[in-house]
Amino acid sequence: MADNAAIRNVALVGPNGTGKTSVMESLLSVAGAISRKGRVSDRNTVGDSSAEARERQMSTEISVATFEHEGLRFNLLDCPGSIEFQQEMRNAVLGADLAVVVVEPVIERMMAVAPLLHFLDHHDMAHMVFINRMDRSEVRYRDLLQAIRDVSARPVVPHQYAIGRGEDLVGYIDLVSEQAYSYNADGPSDRIELPAEYLEREQDARTEMLETLADFDDDLMEKLLEDQQPTTDEILRDMQKTLGADQVVPVFMGVAESDMGVRRFLEALVKEAPDPASRAELLGISADGETAVQILKNFHLPHAGKLSLARIWRGEVNDGMHLGGMRVGGVYRLMGNHQEPAGSAGAGDIVALARMEEARVGGILTAGGGEAGFALPESGEIQPMFAFAIQARDRNDEVKLSGAFAKLVDEDPSLKLEQEPETHQTLLWGQGEMHLKVALDRMRNKYNIEVETLPPRTPYRETIRKPASAHGRHKKQSGGHGQFGDVKIDIQPLPRGEGFVFHNKIVGGAVPKQFIPAVEAGARDYLGKGPLGFPVVDIAVTLNDGQFHSVDSNEMSFRMAAALALREGLPQCHPVLLEPILDITISIPSDFTSRTLQLVSQKRGQILGYEAKENWTGWDEVRVHMPQGEIHDLIVNLRSLSQGTGYYEWKYDHLQEVPDKLAETLAEQAREAQ
Repeated sequence: MADNAAIRNVALVGPNGTGKTSVMESLLSVAGAISRKGRVSDRNTVGDSSAEARERQMSTEISVATFEHEGLRFNLLDCPGSIEFQQEMRNAVLGADLAVVVVEPVIERMMAVAPLLHFLDHHDMAHMVFINRMDRSEVRYRDLLQAIRDVSARPVVPHQYAIGRGEDLVGYIDLVSEQAYSYNADGPSDRIELPAEYLEREQDARTEMLETLADFDDDLMEKLLEDQQPTTDEILRDMQKTLGADQVVPVFMGVAESDMGVRRFLEALVKEAPDPASRAELLGISADGETAVQILKNFHLPHAGKLSLARIWRGEVNDGMHLGGMRVGGVYRLMGNHQEPAGSAGAGDIVALARMEEARVGGILTAGGGEAGFALPESGEIQPMFAFAIQARDRNDEVKLSGAFAKLVDEDPSLKLEQEPETHQTLLWGQGEMHLKVALDRMRNKYNIEVETLPPRTPYRETIRKPASAHGRHKKQSGGHGQFGDVKIDIQPLPRGEGFVFHNKIVGGAVPKQFIPAVEAGARDYLGKGPLGFPVVDIAVTLNDGQFHSVDSNEMSFRMAAALALREGLPQCHPVLLEPILDITISIPSDFTSRTLQLVSQKRGQILGYEAKENWTGWDEVRVHMPQGEIHDLIVNLRSLSQGTGYYEWKYDHLQEVPDKLAETLAEQAREAQ
């Protein structure tokens, strides 16, 4: 078992398509952890081993790889980059000690990194940047660095400076050691003379790096003021200290598919990545006390059962011990979809625990089953923004459906399953269309259940514009006791939001007291589907007269009479259709605000205003009211126009009349459905 200081927990994060899985594969290859390096395009990498990931050639859930290098144990967490799987990334990254933000050398795509960097800084999470695919860069290195600075709230410190010849990437200059190297595809770099034409740029970049580090180190500042050059070891110590405290963001570069720059990057992880103790200290977690672990991710595997990826914050975990009242069925180290029995693991490690059936993502489990005595950063629950109405394709699978979905939600808590009582649909909610399609593919691949999807129905309402009076009589004779009930009612509109109100103005016993509740119940029953085919709201019904029969009258008769009166009276009240209006706050990069406003207008939205998003440089918040019937694909459109960065939060606000032409169409559709 490695001690706490000999562990490095690193999460690979970044926008979709930047090559995080290739970076992990390259790190495993140059460290000698795998004998044959895979490629995403060949579908044979350690990461992205699930059928859903390989089909799409993109990460759809956390992949874990554990390996030994230079006397350290590395736990790599390869996190999905798509914004639709960001809850998965957030849940896992807070259990690591360092996040490596993988980006491409494309200035226009740097804006997609902003939400991720904001999340990391909000949680004081140490992070560095690895610019992948530098051989494809079409812009100057200094411009790339500036693009990263534009979206980072922390000072960006280049650890390396690119060397190019024309359009070709030749190598890099290590700004700490001031040594130049040329890249060799699939092999170590060669040390070369520092090109004369880069000398001035190297000196400027190195001076800027040292001055940035000196802002957090008085001794270094004093040396620089006295024109003394710090040693390489001193710079590395400063880099490790400021990185661990989330004060600076070091930048590395390379080409992961060719292993170019990856050896140097791995060396930096060995020397500069914070150890688990520093993160625990930052969070105020004492080393003394009972064992406490945090669940980062649950996996339900076809043959191995449930595995829970866990960060051990304190103490030691062994096979057979109890955590949170559950017996640990085994302690395993993961290498993609392979599990290696470990038997035990100590503080700072990340391992998989078997058969922890009640373990939930984000939960803290202790050996004693009580409180841990410390609080951990919470990833926050991201509100669902897209839904499908679902049903089993084969009715025989309906019994298995709820159990299978329970396991999917256990793996991915950002999925929500709910029954919509008004539209009688089962809704699966998530972060976007791809998110839900991956979940349904997982349902098919793991549990052999095919699911059909439909757009969710909108819970329309109807109300009335003017009052009317109505008479309803239910009379039925069938030998013996018959049925008789007779009521006269007044129907009146109420202000929006008042719902349903019933008044009794019977005098003289025209309707006996014991039947009056039945009249109200009959009115409520009928108002469940009005003349336009939808529930009726904001209406008052007043019972003012009626008749009864001493033998034939009963509760059911008056219930039926009330429904008949409303069936007669409501069409005279000028019924109108109402639609739910949502209060939506859209977060969007400022470059896309004008296009967002156009999108809102196209979806019959009312723009309430927009302003700069607080603490988000270059972002706006747009506040709108929008009909619920228009939001099904809002997030799809929003991400399409904003390079996948936009998102929104929503809540119900009020009901509003539907435009006449649309109301006619909806009413006709409701009649056809009936």
